[in-house]
Amino acid sequence: MREEATAFVPGHITGFFSAHPAEDPTKAGSRGAGLTLTDGVEVTVEPAAGPEPTVVLDGEPIDVDPVTTVLDTLDAPARVEAESDLPIGSGFGVSGAMAIGTALAANRVFERKLSRNELVTIAHGAEVQAGTGLGDVVAQAHGGVPIRLEPGGPQDNKLDAIPARARVEYVTFGQLSTSEVLSGDTDQLTAAGTEALSRVVEEPTLLSFMYASRAFAREAGLLTEDVVGTIEDVTAVGGQASMAMLGETVFALGTGLSDAGYDPAVCATHPAGAVLK
Repeated sequence: MREEATAFVPGHITGFFSAHPAEDPTKAGSRGAGLTLTDGVEVTVEPAAGPEPTVVLDGEPIDVDPVTTVLDTLDAPARVEAESDLPIGSGFGVSGAMAIGTALAANRVFERKLSRNELVTIAHGAEVQAGTGLGDVVAQAHGGVPIRLEPGGPQDNKLDAIPARARVEYVTFGQLSTSEVLSGDTDQLTAAGTEALSRVVEEPTLLSFMYASRAFAREAGLLTEDVVGTIEDVTAVGGQASMAMLGETVFALGTGLSDAGYDPAVCATHPAGAVLK
């Protein structure tokens, strides 16, 4: 057993998606596309002082169901300490990042000797089971600008990617409940996501991705007043912006938000996936 291990997991902004439930949470998930970010989550795992695991995010104790499930699955009584560049509940895949980061680091600390795909499958299934996400883990394991062509963990999910990198700006106005959206009627959302994916598969460019993302947010009925106004402001100065799924967050490529007079956080697309440090 090692004393500790640390993983870095990129944040993930989903531009659009379609929901695909299944009895087995490792086979459920989503199809869609998004951006992984150089802003992300650093997860450190060490053996717990007692029999019960503990989870801490940015210095505060927190309950993160996917992390607890990952630790139970790996039989790893651990202390998990995460530091995030990103707000939780705002469309950046923080819970997914904590799940896959915990899986990678706990596998090393407790010497479970599982493969990367096995660990991603465990983290993905834990996230789906908790209702906190459907595709972030698979995307965060991949990096870049991933296109998820099939739902499920890595054993089922066929991945492609847009071969591009970009500066990314974002502003956040508040949280949206992923579990509430995913537990409701997702037919309209899934129809919009299927159409958006077809567009990006036909033309895998960042411009096509942004157009498809905006159309998805509108057709899925997820736009809020603040988000609409911000996207319109960016469009007015010739920029490209859309809404992060699922959060009250607007992201833009290049300097779109800055040009529109906002004071955004700035990062870039991340060239690689989750990695042990």
